[in-house]
Amino acid sequence: MTNDAILVSIEQHTAILTLNNPPANIWTAHSLNLLKQTVLTLNDNKDIYALIITGQGEKFFSAGADLKLFADGDKANAATMAKAFGDAFETLSQFRGVSIAAINGYAMGGGLEVALACDIRIAEQQAQMALPEATVGLLPCAGGTQNLTALVGEGWAKRMILCGERLKAEQAEKIGLVEEVVAQGQSLVKARELAANVAKQSPSSVSVCKTLIQAGRQQPRNHALPLERELFIGLFDTEDQAEGVNAFLEKRSPNWKNG
Repeated sequence: MTNDAILVSIEQHTAILTLNNPPANIWTAHSLNLLKQTVLTLNDNKDIYALIITGQGEKFFSAGADLKLFADGDKANAATMAKAFGDAFETLSQFRGVSIAAINGYAMGGGLEVALACDIRIAEQQAQMALPEATVGLLPCAGGTQNLTALVGEGWAKRMILCGERLKAEQAEKIGLVEEVVAQGQSLVKARELAANVAKQSPSSVSVCKTLIQAGRQQPRNHALPLERELFIGLFDTEDQAEGVNAFLEKRSPNWKNG
């Protein structure tokens, strides 16, 4: 499955999405819609348990939006692009499996926001990350203000967004923006390893666990805990629950059905 802006390849239970708009892999309305439609298609494919997003080339993961789109001050155009960003990255955030960003270079603005919409972020040692929108009179409009704050706390979110700080990979790992830093050229390798680990888990369990983890951002603890028990019981309506327990007792690998 390929197209001009996002290259998609399937490796066993993992989909690899490569942003392909050189030289900086910037986002357009076209590529944002492609991302949304690709994730929706992968949601319907029960054989896919994880997806990886990376950038084509060695310098950029993604430099975000093309600022030329906003140079004329057209509010209608701005609204269209803001909606396209929001729809695409919120769809990615709601992917039923595990999403992993393999940050292989600069991740700026919307390029960092797509990584923030993923579940896990792996950065190469030369990567740099920023949300510099306020520098040019804009703001992160694709979940950046919310997702960054949830990951690193209010203080660092304000430093990056309000002060325009650009972080190198090592600092990003220290504050929890990325989960791991690897050598140049190794982010996709590590992302594949994590995706292979995902495939060992029950896809039904992974989906509801992800729902619960993300629910903690919007729901108070006294609402999330009852939901946890409710979803636990709901797993007994799936084929994977019985398969997982019996595979363990029979000392064999499970054969997941994702249903």
